[in-house]
Amino acid sequence: MAVHVSPCSSSSSSTLSTSSFDHYTSSYFCKQVNSIPYRIHSPKWGSKIFSRIHQRNNFDLNSSNGYPLNAVSWQNGSMEKPLTEEVPPSRPGEAHTTLSITVVGASGDLAKKKIFPALFALFYEDFLPENFVVFGYARTKMSDEELRNMISKTLTCRVDKRENCADKMEQFLKRCYYHSGQYNSEEHFGELDCKLKEKEGGSLSNRLFYLSIPPNIFVDVVKCASNNAASTSGWTRVIVEKPFGRNSESSRELTRSLKQYLSEDQIFRIDHYLGKELVENLSVLRFSNLVFEPLWSRNYIRNVQFIFSEDFGTEGRGGYFDNYGIIRDIMQNHLLQILALFAMETPVSLDAEDIRNEKVKVLRSMRPLQLEDVIVGQYKGHSKGGKSYSGYTDDPTVPKDSITPTFAAAALFINNARWDGVPFLMKAGKALHTKKTEIRVQFRHVPGNLYRRNFGTDLDKATNELVLRLQPDEAIYLKINNKVPGLGMRLDRSDLNLLYRARYSREIPDAYERLLLDAIEGERRLFIRSDELDAAWSLFSPLLRELEEKKIAPELYPHGSRGPIGAHYLAAKHNVRWGDLTGED
Repeated sequence: MAVHVSPCSSSSSSTLSTSSFDHYTSSYFCKQVNSIPYRIHSPKWGSKIFSRIHQRNNFDLNSSNGYPLNAVSWQNGSMEKPLTEEVPPSRPGEAHTTLSITVVGASGDLAKKKIFPALFALFYEDFLPENFVVFGYARTKMSDEELRNMISKTLTCRVDKRENCADKMEQFLKRCYYHSGQYNSEEHFGELDCKLKEKEGGSLSNRLFYLSIPPNIFVDVVKCASNNAASTSGWTRVIVEKPFGRNSESSRELTRSLKQYLSEDQIFRIDHYLGKELVENLSVLRFSNLVFEPLWSRNYIRNVQFIFSEDFGTEGRGGYFDNYGIIRDIMQNHLLQILALFAMETPVSLDAEDIRNEKVKVLRSMRPLQLEDVIVGQYKGHSKGGKSYSGYTDDPTVPKDSITPTFAAAALFINNARWDGVPFLMKAGKALHTKKTEIRVQFRHVPGNLYRRNFGTDLDKATNELVLRLQPDEAIYLKINNKVPGLGMRLDRSDLNLLYRARYSREIPDAYERLLLDAIEGERRLFIRSDELDAAWSLFSPLLRELEEKKIAPELYPHGSRGPIGAHYLAAKHNVRWGDLTGED
């Protein structure tokens, strides 16, 4: 197969065979200048990475390697010509290896506010290898120094207050470079490849591409990067940001298109909520504490609530948000992924495939969503305390007649032996009274409670409740009934509380730090597999189609309120009271 020569060659119109192309590109066409000085990985970094994997997963890093990667479809989309096989990172004493990270869409807000700061935090904590380089790629014209100035404004030494923070920041910025190019230009990605090879200095290279770009250009970028900038000696991985389509059909088409150029093992579909500390701790809490696992079923749990609320509106993102709505933006991915982790059966091991297999079983066991079990809302303008708050359709980027929901509540059910009949309630909304994300597990009433008369007629006040607050102020607390000190018999509902900031002095890493490190290590359990994505869309696509075809008008609620009244009626229909609205927290 003839391959077009890299744009950094002296004759871009000539062709070379695939086998000879890499040799000429690295040794003749690409000048080996400004290379990073290469050293064997430090024992400090190596021990940190491998101890982390051992503690979390109980399996060696090599278990996620050895698959044919960089597979490129030359003819009809079949995976017939793998360029290389994935190679495990070098350990101390092994051959030099370089990690090259390319942030595609480097001039965007996500890259500036999340990705570059997360990479710096990993570097600051010595979780990146000794030899690494970071490239920004976008259409914006920018020099290396301009990129460094841009991202330096968002880098912080928030991990701790070490005195060497400024030095570490300077060292990190020296590893950051920029290349401007079009997202659909194979020539420009060929130029990027040449620059990467200059910095890699002829060592074994592993390349990670982070697609911080709109989904409509995912395939163009993957095609150009796979054909022109993939590693020929190590692994190549691509992190893809949501949304992964708008429905089942578009999601499958996106997956099919990506798999023309990548294998499934190269695609890391990121959902940053899965990287949050409390979500990571969910399986630990359940599977390593005997007190919880026996209770984790319909026999003891009355309902489970997944609650997401933001105290601000779209704030200039209305044009993007109006095309998706709160169900696609939050419920179909973030909350459903957490539900699957919560409800899954005990996996065979902590291996990524074993965990994702169990999550898929949960999603495929779910009862189809019915319109009568869903409430949609949209926030309207409101004045409070002399201050005016704008409504959703007041956003100039949103059509005045838009019926896109900014709030949704739904009751879901899992048709299996463990969860039969237990309502799983989801609620997500913008412009509500508070910012909060939490999981609330409400247990059943105590049969024949000896102290029922002390609670009056409202037995819900005597219900035990386990709460995992994902953000802000991460915490785990269990509501129990307790006697108030004194001579009388007066009961009180109290909390057994684990507040993270009080128990742990170390600041909690950002979700992007954990997920970026997992992608570098080849750890896939917090990333979404294609069949998992398909099962999630199969649950929500029929509902979304019905909402749009019937043009269901959302119930209006005031900006800064607790949401539409219909959400309370939905909960009451299933004999549930929203735990976040009791006023006890």
